Amino acid sequence: MGRSLILLTVSGSIPADLEAEVAAGRRPRPDYVGLARGLGADLIDREAARRITGFIGRLLEAVVGADGLLAIACFLRCGAYRLVISDGEQIGLPLALLMKALRPWRRPKHVMITHIISVRKKMLFLDCFGVQSRIDRFVVYASWQQRFIIERWRLPVSRVVRIPFMVDANFFSARSVTCSDTALPQICAVGLERRDYATLVRAVAGLRVRVVIAAHSLWAKNSDAPEETSVPENIVVQRLSQFDLRQLYADSRFVVIPLHEVPFQAGVTAILEAMAMGKAVICSKVKGQTDVIVDGETGLYVPPYDPSRLRTAIETLLSQPELAERMGRQGRRLVEEEMSLEHYVERLRGIVEPVLATG
Repeated sequence: MGRSLILLTVSGSIPADLEAEVAAGRRPRPDYVGLARGLGADLIDREAARRITGFIGRLLEAVVGADGLLAIACFLRCGAYRLVISDGEQIGLPLALLMKALRPWRRPKHVMITHIISVRKKMLFLDCFGVQSRIDRFVVYASWQQRFIIERWRLPVSRVVRIPFMVDANFFSARSVTCSDTALPQICAVGLERRDYATLVRAVAGLRVRVVIAAHSLWAKNSDAPEETSVPENIVVQRLSQFDLRQLYADSRFVVIPLHEVPFQAGVTAILEAMAMGKAVICSKVKGQTDVIVDGETGLYVPPYDPSRLRTAIETLLSQPELAERMGRQGRRLVEEEMSLEHYVERLRGIVEPVLATG
């Protein structure tokens, strides 16, 4: 087998027991595993970055952080590759700046997976340093981010590509678990980033339903913490592994993802996991989260910050279990047809191959 043409960053540390855990069915396949195999890419994670940079790297990490060090290590290695895929702008932007120092014939192509670039410090970085000239393709998950990038920096539509996010539909599958009976009807909410659990708490107060919230805390640092901190008796807050989370989805009638107003796809991982498990999803319709749920078919959108409308949606699906089940089946079908890990890898391949072919 020949030398790999592609280097893929991993914004974290790859667990030593990853392959064993996946093979044993205790965790889903990460996207970088599918991409490495499907694209024939080499991986570089934080631990590899520390090995590459050595003692100097440890000093640099204290200044630029783990992601900054990963960008530096990737830059030191990128001359051996024809293309680099950076898995997030926290790595991709500093890497693009470093690439400006390379001669054109030594510079690899650069595809940057982009989550949220419409924040002040990132916009200023691009405005001041013009690093978009060293990013051959922006890959985004949200339509709003795609429009924003194209309009702000006047980029050709072909350079900013939106693709659906993905889920390991083999791991997150109703066929993999046996449902447990609960005394009360059970629903769940999952995740922490930009979650508006204050609205959910108000929406379910007094309802005859058990609500399990899988999160570290109801009050996230990156959201406006509510003044009230009391939790109704019908709410249980837990921290679960992905293995136990799959069981929670299976035992729940449907899933609720309450969000703060955000311009990116907060909650997309939980939404796709729930859909893969055959569960309907109720989600806040914010400007960044409009590309996954098909309203009325795979779930329901409700206005953000509106506990009354959220309560009505919850009561609707509780009182019409056949509707929730039908939405769940359609959600599973949508995942299988468009949003599995395999589809994600093929879409990235469709982006990467033309970029490689240009030079």
